[in-house]
Amino acid sequence: MPTTSAPAASPRAPELSGRFTTLPDRRLTSLPPRVRGRLTAIALWGNLIAQIGIILSGGAVRLTGSGLGCSTWPNCEPGQFTPEFTMAAGIHPFVEFGNRTLTGVVSFFAIAVLLVSWRWLAHKGTSFRVLSCLPLVGTGLQAGIGALVVIADLHPGLVSPHFLISPLLVALAAVLVVRLYDGDGRTRRAVPAAALRVYFPLAAVGFVVLVLGTIVTGTGPHSGDAGDITRISLDPVLASRIHAIAVYVFCALLAALLVILHRARSRREAVGAAWLLVGLTLAQGVVGYIQYFTGLPELLVFLHLLGAALFAAGIAWLGARLFTWQHTPAPGAAAPESSARTPADPTETR
Repeated sequence: MPTTSAPAASPRAPELSGRFTTLPDRRLTSLPPRVRGRLTAIALWGNLIAQIGIILSGGAVRLTGSGLGCSTWPNCEPGQFTPEFTMAAGIHPFVEFGNRTLTGVVSFFAIAVLLVSWRWLAHKGTSFRVLSCLPLVGTGLQAGIGALVVIADLHPGLVSPHFLISPLLVALAAVLVVRLYDGDGRTRRAVPAAALRVYFPLAAVGFVVLVLGTIVTGTGPHSGDAGDITRISLDPVLASRIHAIAVYVFCALLAALLVILHRARSRREAVGAAWLLVGLTLAQGVVGYIQYFTGLPELLVFLHLLGAALFAAGIAWLGARLFTWQHTPAPGAAAPESSARTPADPTETR
């Protein structure tokens, strides 16, 4: 009598060895390359937008006089986490608490950047993964300083550092975005060495411009609260003039950098980033002068804050474009594809 063999076990059949187990579903452990690329782009771009957004929400707190709308931290009021509307307080607690809530959004994207960088972008090297840790570290530092700002009744010695960390995080976020769309090789200079000798002083002066901007704000009328708040004891006109001198030095360095890049016929990404920074600087200067001569109206001050965030991003974007991470082409090989073209999946090694 012919015997029939048992049917072969399905490769996905469950195994019974004391307990019920199943093979992992690849749909749960691996995402399609295009989906990974989109999620990675959302994380890094979202981080950049959120870091700019927290600057604007902080500006709204200052310009509406809502800095002490919540008297404690992390609760809005003792024994009360969220704000409640009262005729005496008005909207101030909600504006202040909204700024705190946005910190959660920033933290979400900072964590997302960390996860996608270590999970899907390991091929971009150790330096990229180290940079991906800094948004979360900086956000935690910001939260701590924010608590001290409330405890110290908006003392300008704490308010200014609280702001200055944010442009640094914006700059870092911009660098991560540039690195996402460039290559995966070693860091190489993409412009003449003379360009770097001008760029590094330019970046330093740019940070000085931001520092002086916070000092000017600290001497002005927008203290962040309608009450009697400590101001920086410096003549506002003198502070504004010193700030303007730093801007003039920055513009001179930027003009020198443009000349070097054009004479060397540098890569178009670097030249484009330099001209973008020119546009941002001019727009920021126009808004700054108008707000100065019109008595610092709140809307123009808010636009100037937005300009400061974009100014920091522009400096960092330019700096990143002066380098490349594209692999060096072999002799006779075609030049590497321009980083201006977005890859379908930036998480894959090129």
